[in-house]
Amino acid sequence: MSGLNNALGLSGAWPLFIKEVLRFWKVAFQTVAAPVLTAVLYLLIFGHVLQGKVEVFNGVGYTRFLIPGLVMMSLLQNAFANSSSSLVQSKITGNLVFLLLTPLSHRAWFVAYVGASLVRGLAVGLGVFLVTGWFAPPGLAEPWWAIIFAVLGGSLLGALGLIAGLWAEKFDHMAVFQNFIIMPMTFLSGVFYSVHSLPPFWLGLSHLNPFFYLIDGFRRGFFGVSDVSPWLSLGVVGSATLGVSLIALHLLKTGYKIRH
Repeated sequence: MSGLNNALGLSGAWPLFIKEVLRFWKVAFQTVAAPVLTAVLYLLIFGHVLQGKVEVFNGVGYTRFLIPGLVMMSLLQNAFANSSSSLVQSKITGNLVFLLLTPLSHRAWFVAYVGASLVRGLAVGLGVFLVTGWFAPPGLAEPWWAIIFAVLGGSLLGALGLIAGLWAEKFDHMAVFQNFIIMPMTFLSGVFYSVHSLPPFWLGLSHLNPFFYLIDGFRRGFFGVSDVSPWLSLGVVGSATLGVSLIALHLLKTGYKIRH
């Protein structure tokens, strides 16, 4: 196993991964519990107002429809926040130099940071699912789709957070990335509504948002129905994850904004 890790350039990835997991887990009340509470508040407000007034899928109440969207939204936002905040914090405090002194390859950095982001995203998503499911159990019609899109979503946003963390030089830069890119894309991806309820222009625009395919494919796992084919969603999300990952790997390899 050690020889395989050396051949793939992953030697040392495991200790860095553990360090990144412990970094967010030591403040789990802030990094895990707080996002779960936020999602529950969304559910209580929107579910109370729109339950009985909106039915997106046949036989699926609005509260049940809303839960998978909130789970995936929380997963995506926290996976992004984990890798991006870790890198920016390391830059500001100056301890990034200790990682640069190690013989870790760019692949090891990528696996550790994205892996830890995936763990945090899944932890928050699972927490949201368990708590919100108490109000209205959504069921799992095709659970394999839910698992596939949860893993791809966490990986995609972990890699995107890595890019943001490399680019940002202070927390203000990261906030711009999160507030003007991540937040709008998640809120406009069909978390709170079906895109088929939109006018034609906005419906077409929604199909250009890769987050829409993440949430729609994830919902497929719960209800067995979706706005588009899960295979189309898988193709779009898989391509986006591969593209963003290759960009992140290239930036790490060249030492973008960290080797100067």
